Amino acid sequence: MPSAAPLAQARSASHPAAQPIPVPDLLLAHDFTVTLNGQPAPLGYAAASYDFLNFTMTAPVEIAITAGDPHFWDGGVDIQPWRLGLRPVRDGATIRFRLDHPAKLSISRPGDFLNHARMIFVFATPPVPPAPVGAAVHVVPPGVHEGSINPKSGETWYLSPGAVIEGSINLWHVSNVHVLGKGVVLYDGPQDPDNDQGWMQRPDWHCIGALDAHQIEINGVTCLVRSRTWSIQMKDSTGFVYDDLRVIGGNPGNANQDGMDWLGGGDAVVRNSFFRASDDVLAMQGNWPGYDEASMVKPGHEVDNILVEDSELSTSISNIVRAGWPQKRYSSHHFTLRNSDVLHGGIGSCGLPFALFTYWGAKGAAGDHSDFTFENLFLDDWYSLAQLDQRQPELHDFTFRNIWALGQPPLSGSLLSGDVHDIHFDNVKYGQQRVTSDAEMPLRVAEGAAEPAYAPAPALSAQFTVREPVLVPGETAHLEAVRQPHRHVRYTWLFGDGTTATGRRVKHRFPDALGTQIDGGPLGAGSFRVLLHVENPRQADGSGRPVQDWAAQAVTVVARWHEAQPRGPDALPTAPGLTYQIYPGEWPDFPDFNQQVPMRAGIAANLAGADPGGFTRFAVTYEGFVDVPVDGGYRFAAEARDGERVFVDDELVAATGPQFAEVCGSPNNAMRYATGTIGLRAGRHHLRIEALETVSVGIPQLLWEGPSLPLAPIPAAAFRHRDIPQLVGH
Repeated sequence: MPSAAPLAQARSASHPAAQPIPVPDLLLAHDFTVTLNGQPAPLGYAAASYDFLNFTMTAPVEIAITAGDPHFWDGGVDIQPWRLGLRPVRDGATIRFRLDHPAKLSISRPGDFLNHARMIFVFATPPVPPAPVGAAVHVVPPGVHEGSINPKSGETWYLSPGAVIEGSINLWHVSNVHVLGKGVVLYDGPQDPDNDQGWMQRPDWHCIGALDAHQIEINGVTCLVRSRTWSIQMKDSTGFVYDDLRVIGGNPGNANQDGMDWLGGGDAVVRNSFFRASDDVLAMQGNWPGYDEASMVKPGHEVDNILVEDSELSTSISNIVRAGWPQKRYSSHHFTLRNSDVLHGGIGSCGLPFALFTYWGAKGAAGDHSDFTFENLFLDDWYSLAQLDQRQPELHDFTFRNIWALGQPPLSGSLLSGDVHDIHFDNVKYGQQRVTSDAEMPLRVAEGAAEPAYAPAPALSAQFTVREPVLVPGETAHLEAVRQPHRHVRYTWLFGDGTTATGRRVKHRFPDALGTQIDGGPLGAGSFRVLLHVENPRQADGSGRPVQDWAAQAVTVVARWHEAQPRGPDALPTAPGLTYQIYPGEWPDFPDFNQQVPMRAGIAANLAGADPGGFTRFAVTYEGFVDVPVDGGYRFAAEARDGERVFVDDELVAATGPQFAEVCGSPNNAMRYATGTIGLRAGRHHLRIEALETVSVGIPQLLWEGPSLPLAPIPAAAFRHRDIPQLVGH
């Protein structure tokens, strides 16, 4: 255990605009270099393929990140949370952007957020307060310290900036403990990397572990978790306050590494914190003494009164918030997650699809669970909204209010099943569309669950239009927000190119056609994520914040046009639908179709119309044309479990990533989502779709959006194929 050190001297009242927090050689990362306002800053290695940067700031900071691989950023750059509107400038291997205020950021390449992702987490905070003074204060100086911290009741531990603890913080049967500072706890334990042992309640088994601990404050600590264990576990503990916590977990097994777990207890506050987990980010259970039958059915203690706010949540797999588990018997009440960002929601399923919130009460699980509120949440990359399943009493009084999905629709529908009632959806929005029905969610209500209530339109409702159907770089765009019924409403725009404006009507010139994620170069068109924020500063919501609403819309800027197929008497005749060809086989990836012989062919009205003729494992190609109604930038979106590629005018526009297997015995792959933007003249354009249906159940989907077209499946009426019957047939 680190020894108590002399009290640190109070720091000077003056601070530079950006002050990096030291990183010892043990943690130094080497694949990237970073500067803050032109001065080098040390980057630390966290876990898996994740790096991190801790620094304090008192004024705006220009951050530059240079990759050792000169082509690392060729596929674009994604800075989250998206609601900040940050967009870097790229110069080869270097990206630069300005940060005006403290924030916690995730930086990666677009769509690269699963367990093998290359990610950089940037934590900018106000200056570090000096070490406290007192007889019960222990100050850990900068440097590496082997061994865990085991505080006694009434003690304060201060981890100086640059201090690294190789071990755990063990809070066993203690009360009134404070762990403060800006130090790092590096946990890499002895757990079996191929099996789940992380649930165990043992000292030295988690970054922070607590048993029968009460009135605990954790402030400013960074947890790096490299082994397959739950990162923070609290059993029968209450009165915890976490502030400015950072948790980064990653392991090769990509599982069983929750962010924070309550096993009985509660009365906790988590604020201004960041989680990157390899399982559920936040989880609640009454107990977890093991996986044997007796342990699973053993009644657990209640979990009550938890508030999580002003935080960023990210996982490579599983749920953002989970309660319940098959056979578990306990109750939980009064959980709130608000004013926070979901950067990456886990994709796939374990019994139920992963979601913003999942309650899985199967195989005799029982308990009363009520008063869960999810409010003022921003969804960036995500999978599903809510999965609530309980066979016996009962789930009730769950509210989802002001849920703003800023990019994509849900990839898996929501569920209410069993003894579930009093569920409220109040201003759930996908882009600009407010959900008002089960079909729009989409939501399945089954096994006796009550229909949810959809609140009427709120008094404040953000929505906007862009006058120009076609935009090119440097051209003036006119954007107009729908007028709100309050004279004091503020309208704030984030254009997705790093700039902002205020006012109900604004003009803006997009500087290029690269898009928000600077990934639009190859196709000559880029999609900018334009956000509108409206708020009434004279009216507060339940959290004391001004009443607000958000709207998101993709605005495409085109630098290169694709001309439509010629019309007139010389044009080839066409007929409705697309031709398709079936290639049987268990394809792990796309074959070279030019080297393959199809075993079946035909004409389909849409992607659901192909007849595989009894084959259950196959690749399929669709060929034909898509009718584009007007000139404009069009964003195509592919959704598929096993794989899908979309070509327009022989250009690859969208391709889902590698197959990603679901867990818990599921035979399916998770749904993947990919988009691409292209400038199309009105008329017919050649369309080719390649899809794999070799492992999973489910038909690939193709959506689009463009001028006056919200994101939606392409209608069958837009598909045509060359009317040459002898080329197709069974």
